[in-house]
Amino acid sequence: MADEWWRGAAIYQVYLRSFADGNDDGIGDLAGLRAKLPYLAELGVDAIWLNPWYPSPMADGGYDVADYRAIDPAFGTLAEAEAYIAEAHALNIRTIIDIVPNHGSDQQDWFVQALQAGPGSPERERFIFRAGRGDLPPNDWQSIFNGPAWTQVPDGEWYLHLFAPEQPDFNWRNPEVVEEFHDILRFWLDRGVDGIRIDSAAVLFKDLDSIEESYTDHDEVHDVYREWRRITDSYDGRFLVGEMWMPDQERFALYLRPDEMHTAFNFDFLSRPWEAAELKASIDLTLATHVPIGAPPTWVLSNHDVTRPVTKYGRPDTSFSHQDRKHGMHTDLVLGERRARAAALLAMALPGAVYVYQGEELGLPEVEDLPNELLQDPIFARSNGTDRGRDGCRVPLPWSAKEPPFGFGTGTPWLPQPADWKNLTVESQQADQNSMLALYRNALAIRRHHLGDGTLTWQDTAPGVLSFSRENLTSITNLSDAPVNLPPHQELLLTSSPLDNGQLPPDTTAWIR
Repeated sequence: MADEWWRGAAIYQVYLRSFADGNDDGIGDLAGLRAKLPYLAELGVDAIWLNPWYPSPMADGGYDVADYRAIDPAFGTLAEAEAYIAEAHALNIRTIIDIVPNHGSDQQDWFVQALQAGPGSPERERFIFRAGRGDLPPNDWQSIFNGPAWTQVPDGEWYLHLFAPEQPDFNWRNPEVVEEFHDILRFWLDRGVDGIRIDSAAVLFKDLDSIEESYTDHDEVHDVYREWRRITDSYDGRFLVGEMWMPDQERFALYLRPDEMHTAFNFDFLSRPWEAAELKASIDLTLATHVPIGAPPTWVLSNHDVTRPVTKYGRPDTSFSHQDRKHGMHTDLVLGERRARAAALLAMALPGAVYVYQGEELGLPEVEDLPNELLQDPIFARSNGTDRGRDGCRVPLPWSAKEPPFGFGTGTPWLPQPADWKNLTVESQQADQNSMLALYRNALAIRRHHLGDGTLTWQDTAPGVLSFSRENLTSITNLSDAPVNLPPHQELLLTSSPLDNGQLPPDTTAWIR
């Protein structure tokens, strides 16, 4: 049996620019990450997923890749990346990298060649160039980042970009594109990378004759990932995880067939409001689509694209959607932290793998008052400021000291940290047994020994309470507005907040045996 370590892994997401700055230029880098590997080992994670670390003009936070086989000089060198992979392996931490197959950068060699070569050339066939309708683009599709999905080049043709204009879409019906990405996969797998996270995995194929935006989940995409699976499986203990935001769970499950991706991000769970019936429905739906095909679920509370849990759960409306980030809605951060703690234990107790986004273990809130002139997310500009974008969850981490830059480095961080983060630094939480950091460390330690992949059995509970048993423990989350009794138990393993006269208070999770 191959080593299927990912089935129950705890995976920590590193947004490199904001993790730790090793050369004091205000930008996180590989030197900073390598210095902090002992912290991640102590936290208790099995793997690190890194957002794109490739050379990039940073029009979209590195998801506009100029060279898929190199490291951005701001982050370090290829030799440093190889050293980091080896050092992480020495601490029993695996590495997952991000590959972006839908689009490249307009600075990439291929796209520069396509512009020079002109209409009808083989170079243009690697992308999606079309003639317009007179002065109009080929169709009326809109970008996922707002505004038109087409940009005109000087010779009159238009190219498609589902995201920013700096991110031209590849033509996945071109064999050259297919082969290029096979080679990119092998390049990184040969360097010891343990997993590949596939960005925007469902949108590679487009039906340009459709009036509607027809680019999500075309059947052809499955042939791509069957090949990727064959390549990945030719290396021991490697896996694929797909990023697909899809409402139809049955279509979602097709990506997880035994000859396609090993896993995929479960965004349904992340998007649900803090309500027992909603969360139970999401858990049941997830297990119903994963278990029959033998795919392990994944559980995600946050990432570099979504509102941080402490903020999300402190709002009157606790659901999440990309279309409505609810920016500026009144937030009760004390309530949000309490719920985020309970949600963390709930997610970690579920069968499958769990992802932790950097700073989640510190209880960092979304930073909603960044000055407009410092915002870098293309969503802000392309929505004319109506959507403030994703920079608020990408602010550099606070490590130590009482004022910015909080030990991130000695340079001025690329995004400013709030002064009140002095109570949320790693240093300030290290000695506090009641801190969010202590909760995550304790939970991940228990999880490593008792949880991970497997099954669950729901327990009968009062309304508003979620309880299920695993092989070695029972998890109970109280989402009602009154304390509830814990069932008879031998041992109280962990609680997200203290018990109230032996009862489980609202917005609290307990693990018992």
